[in-house]
Amino acid sequence: MRTPRNDQLGRTDRAGRRGDHAPERRCVVTGAVAPAEGLVRLALGPDGVIAPDVLGKAPGRGAWIGVPRAELEAAQVKGKLRGGLARALHAKDFAIPDDLGTRIEAQLHRAALDRLGLEARAGTLILGSDRIEEAARRGQVRLLLHARDAGEDGRRKLAQAWRVGTDDEGSGRQGMVLPVDRDALSMALGRDNAVHLALTDARAADRVLAHLSRWQFFTGWFRDAANRGPDADSRDAGTGAASTDSAVSDAF
Repeated sequence: MRTPRNDQLGRTDRAGRRGDHAPERRCVVTGAVAPAEGLVRLALGPDGVIAPDVLGKAPGRGAWIGVPRAELEAAQVKGKLRGGLARALHAKDFAIPDDLGTRIEAQLHRAALDRLGLEARAGTLILGSDRIEEAARRGQVRLLLHARDAGEDGRRKLAQAWRVGTDDEGSGRQGMVLPVDRDALSMALGRDNAVHLALTDARAADRVLAHLSRWQFFTGWFRDAANRGPDADSRDAGTGAASTDSAVSDAF
């Protein structure tokens, strides 16, 4: 088996390349090989400090991780992360910030909300219970999202409309509850009272899911009972590469 290079992707945004070949990279913590779009790049800065580069934009040498935050931080304490980075970067003189996990989580958070904002401006994202319900019943919704503080009744109503519109009643399909409240979503989208969101374009849903799945996997929010449907499993958690049709049928 070939060993994927631990370098930067050719595209600045790795999410949402539907049908394209997915480059593979090796996790420096576990040694496992996986599609790069489901991993997080770490870049060696000119100051010799390791920094997260979740969009793959930073120039220079980089390495990749594909583990949750708790596992990353344990590897950092034990020195396993340093050893893996030294081998991947062919360097020994570099510093790893103590709060690397916090920095990665913050970048994943920001990237996901920025992606939602871009989709809102592109017209592929709709807001409002009535509008989403109508689109869902027509089979136009590809991905359903809710603010953390969205009411349970509202979530159930829209999930039911989604199942009806996709002729999937009885499946348990439901929307994904994000780990941010309506105020954070409203700010990210530049809209008032953003509580329920829906993507109506398949490629847009892929792009958003790619960001959300990495954020979800790294932080562990997929273990939240609110995001577990009756058929939820670990197939899509952290991969960032699932097709829209299968990924949105579960809530990770």
